[in-house]
Amino acid sequence: MIEDPLGPLDPEFAAAFKRDDRRPPCQLYLISPLHVAGAFPDRLARALDAGPVAAFQYRVKDINQHDAARLAEPLQRICADRDVAFIVNDSISLAKRLGADGVHLGQEDGDPREARQILGPGVQIGVTCHDSRHLAMEAGDAGADYVAFGSFYPTTTKEVKHRPEPVILSWWSTLFELPCVAIGGITPENAPPLVAAGADFIAVSGAVWSGDEAAAVRAFNAALG
Repeated sequence: MIEDPLGPLDPEFAAAFKRDDRRPPCQLYLISPLHVAGAFPDRLARALDAGPVAAFQYRVKDINQHDAARLAEPLQRICADRDVAFIVNDSISLAKRLGADGVHLGQEDGDPREARQILGPGVQIGVTCHDSRHLAMEAGDAGADYVAFGSFYPTTTKEVKHRPEPVILSWWSTLFELPCVAIGGITPENAPPLVAAGADFIAVSGAVWSGDEAAAVRAFNAALG
């Protein structure tokens, strides 16, 4: 857990939280598996056709940028055809090369100010803030379009070092208009408490791609409703 300079949150904050009706309903944010070759484009199309999805994050590791761009192209077309934002994980340069709708930055992946300068005013910039209100406020000050908190639940998608409580979503949504994303081990069964706590987006990967992607998207949308 990051030592947050702001100190611990009062657990009673969540009990008093009421979602602002002026905020849009919570939406689904898909993250790709690490392997997106072969039949994956067809799987992505089925997932996006199964129900509303706000964004798709392209997350691949340990391949060069040329191969990453080649694999991204059919996925980007599928998203564009369905008006789903195509977000590149980690790489400002790949996002620029693809003309992506956005980039998602980890704490070690670059500064939002640099990303804005390179990618322009119309591109969405998200920042991973783990369990830290301080990092989230820094990201907002740096011009991020959304902040992401997590991992809320155990996950096998990546190593978990930070475990925020849902109350951080309530605190953020109460004080800031900037959208917040909840991530980490989220399933249709455990998503509702995060929605109730104030998440604007639920980011999911394994719970969709480990089985029937269309059924999973339908189940998530039912849970978010």
